[in-house]
Amino acid sequence: MASPQSNAPISTTRLKQIAMDACQSAIGSAEFYEHSKVEGWNGTIINSILRAVISESTPSGSQTPAHKFVVNSTIVQHLVPTSALNKPKGGSEAKADSPRISTSDGNATATDGKPHVGRRGMHSATQAFWNEKTDGMWSFKYDGGEGKGMDVVISVIWIGI
Repeated sequence: MASPQSNAPISTTRLKQIAMDACQSAIGSAEFYEHSKVEGWNGTIINSILRAVISESTPSGSQTPAHKFVVNSTIVQHLVPTSALNKPKGGSEAKADSPRISTSDGNATATDGKPHVGRRGMHSATQAFWNEKTDGMWSFKYDGGEGKGMDVVISVIWIGI
């Protein structure tokens, strides 16, 4: 999902590493999606990425970067049965059962205890009117959230000053 940008103030390879490190820092120790923690996870991801891109894109001898940045982090919960996460309803204790994922079990519940209705879909799009030589956008899907019952999608926008 990462999109190449030839005018990026930081290489897209480095942007990917920054985003992966930020996501790992935020949700690496999480075992599953917890709604009460998502705001904090998003804040950690966004702040980590902003600090890194500002630091790495600021020219030597300058105190300000040559670009303004916008970072967006979206975390979407998969509606998987709690048994697939090896957690009972509420996620407080581990179950001894082997994990299994079932989208046809009518009695399954998500981590919030609500009925499981299958995996949610998401589509997002962004369009902008800007200077293609100095401005741009890069997006990335963090694969480390898949096994934790969530999708994490990051976008970074830069605008030349």
